[in-house]
Amino acid sequence: MYLSDFGKKLAEQSGIQQLMDDLGQPIPEGVKSYQLGGGNPARVPEVEKAYRLETEKLLSRSDDFENAIARYDTPQGRVSFIETLSAFFKREYGWDIGPENIAITNGSQSAFFFLFNMFSGTFSQPGKEPLKKTVVFPLVPEYVGYADQGIEKDTFVGIPAKCVYYPDNTFKYFIDFDALETYLEKHREVGAMCVSRPTNPTGNVLTNDEIRHLSALAYKYNIPLFVDNAYGLPFPNIIFTEDAKPYWDSSVILSMSLSKIGLPSLRTGIVVAKPELIKALASVNSIVALASGSLGQVISQDLFATGKMKTLAESYVRPFYQQKSLFAQSCFKEYFAGTNYSVHKSEGAIFNWILMNDLKIPTKELYVKLKDQGVITVPGEYFFFGTPEHEHYDKCLRINYSRPEDEVREGIRIIAETYKKFSK
Repeated sequence: MYLSDFGKKLAEQSGIQQLMDDLGQPIPEGVKSYQLGGGNPARVPEVEKAYRLETEKLLSRSDDFENAIARYDTPQGRVSFIETLSAFFKREYGWDIGPENIAITNGSQSAFFFLFNMFSGTFSQPGKEPLKKTVVFPLVPEYVGYADQGIEKDTFVGIPAKCVYYPDNTFKYFIDFDALETYLEKHREVGAMCVSRPTNPTGNVLTNDEIRHLSALAYKYNIPLFVDNAYGLPFPNIIFTEDAKPYWDSSVILSMSLSKIGLPSLRTGIVVAKPELIKALASVNSIVALASGSLGQVISQDLFATGKMKTLAESYVRPFYQQKSLFAQSCFKEYFAGTNYSVHKSEGAIFNWILMNDLKIPTKELYVKLKDQGVITVPGEYFFFGTPEHEHYDKCLRINYSRPEDEVREGIRIIAETYKKFSK
């Protein structure tokens, strides 16, 4: 079988494929599983109860269920859902938007595949030489799912994060704005910038000032700023700091998702942007998918209309994950005591990012040794794409702390014991 360059690029082994395979493939027979790898959200009872109630209401209304599953929506999304969302954002945050500012995709992963390739790669203009444009990630390490989404090669550039270490075995990455601004000034071929907030994999949350600073740079250089809000505000609100508010302006392309607020299998991504971008995104969606799935939009629409979705996030989702994070941190302190380690400040998302300074094998090898013991993690190498090798490149693991406490505790214990075996 002979594939095109495009086909070979997308068909080859990737970090995100490994992550998703680990979610679905069983551990070898006789080995207990500790699923601390993928980004599958936990089941929050109050949230599931709300979705069940909305589904029961849908089923009880004549023809509503049948219409939801038997008709395509527009390539931009379900009209009533988009209208409800735009009213929600205007009401709650005063954003100057309407339905023309919102598009629905089959999950935010699909949205970023479209966006990255709309703003990077080869740009042709009549009478001019073709120009190759790139996407810059101001805070690397960044989400593994971005790494292989560029259709053309070498379209992603990462700016290595600054790092501050604290006495309590924690550390935190910060954007190196001096390095970022120097790069933007010297490389006018940049087509866009992208950050996740909270940052996957580290749980770092960019402050309001940092987001405004990035938006100002986007405006200055006439490029969009992609903000991946999959774990952020106002839903699912898995943010544990106070210096963070929902943010959108005309320089920002804001992506959200219903996955981490309990609907990952319904693949509902939400993009807020200028009308001309939304129109282009709808055109791409019509070619790739005809339309996006309807069921997530239908089930959640009344929750947005009444404001209950925001309440679910604030009252149940955030406290649920914050408690889980605190528990996982206590396990690190217990089992990694006496080793040279550090855990990134847990400010949001559903992951801990652990740095094992004395690890004498790459974390890709450590991953295999842990998997043999039933512990699934994600090796750190996959998150350092588009940048010169970072000092943390092969010494970090991403760990999903959202699993049941006994599974998280034992998984972290096994990781710590394995680290001790392979320390310098």
